[in-house]
Amino acid sequence: MREGAVKPLRVNLGHRSYRIVFASGGLAGLPEAMARVLTPGPVGILTSGHVGRRYLAPVRMGLRKRGFSPVVVTVPDGERAKQLSVVETVIGKLLAAGLDRDSALVALGGGVVGDLTGFTSAVYLRGVPYVQVPTTLLAQVDSSVGGKTGVNHPRGKNLIGAFYQPRLVYADLGTLRTLPLREVRAGMAEVIKCGVIRDARLFARLEAEMPRLLKLDAGLSSVIRRCCEIKAAVVEEDECEAGLRAILNFGHTMGHAIEALTGYRRLRHGEAVAMGMCLETEMALRMGLGDRETLVRIRALVRAAGLPDRAPRFPREAWRSAVLADKKRRADKITFVAPTRIGRCECMKIAVKDLMEALDQALESR
Repeated sequence: MREGAVKPLRVNLGHRSYRIVFASGGLAGLPEAMARVLTPGPVGILTSGHVGRRYLAPVRMGLRKRGFSPVVVTVPDGERAKQLSVVETVIGKLLAAGLDRDSALVALGGGVVGDLTGFTSAVYLRGVPYVQVPTTLLAQVDSSVGGKTGVNHPRGKNLIGAFYQPRLVYADLGTLRTLPLREVRAGMAEVIKCGVIRDARLFARLEAEMPRLLKLDAGLSSVIRRCCEIKAAVVEEDECEAGLRAILNFGHTMGHAIEALTGYRRLRHGEAVAMGMCLETEMALRMGLGDRETLVRIRALVRAAGLPDRAPRFPREAWRSAVLADKKRRADKITFVAPTRIGRCECMKIAVKDLMEALDQALESR
């Protein structure tokens, strides 16, 4: 993954457009990239303790040299950071540091830090600019792109949030080399999702190259860019999820339910999404959509990535409560994404009772 080997990508959203910059230089180019889209001055860096220990010192030094005045706010590691109480604490620290509406925020970390920073940016002083600096595979291919921000509620994931686009996404592929294998595997779930919903050739490539990609083979850079391309195209057509963008939720209805039912502690987000993709494909099959080969290939690729393909067992009422909390539900219907074949999905609104019936059948078949 050589620096400069991957061309930047533009997300075209009118006055909210921005670039995704791909680098591989230990974040050395971040200050210059930020200076192209922001006026140097006060900037709040939100990061977790783990990421901060590795990257904060050089990033802060580089920003100072470029005329920025960084204020660091460290947030908890993991999903426990995605709470309104944490947002309130962060805002208190930003106010104490004197950050005003001309200031900006930087999300330095994985998907949780990105979601938290984006939401905080959307509500702080009614909106300040922010930059995504994703340091995990999952964040680079998915959560940093598209402007979905939010925090969790005890009744469900991402129930409090906003659509708020960043000014820049700076994806340094070199940061992936510091990730534990479990995090790389978890990120691969979102890569697999891109292949299922939009690109059969990408899916076939993953089938052929998964062992090498998990070792961060040089070919991973083009895979990451392709995933960003897919998401950017969907977001450009449907920024606020009025229609097409719902396909990006494949695996997430059941994945979010699994996360909630396990208390957001046992599983990485990508692990839950992997189980959700397999379960939702099985459910689609039970509803007469798709074919058995699609399910077999998805399960096989999920397992090849070292991800779980079977959901834990929970009582039916627990499943129902978690599904009813999904933000895609409208009255007694919920948006469901069914893969009809590899590379193509169908979005539909189905009655919750029909969804639960398909879920029961899928779980009984195990």
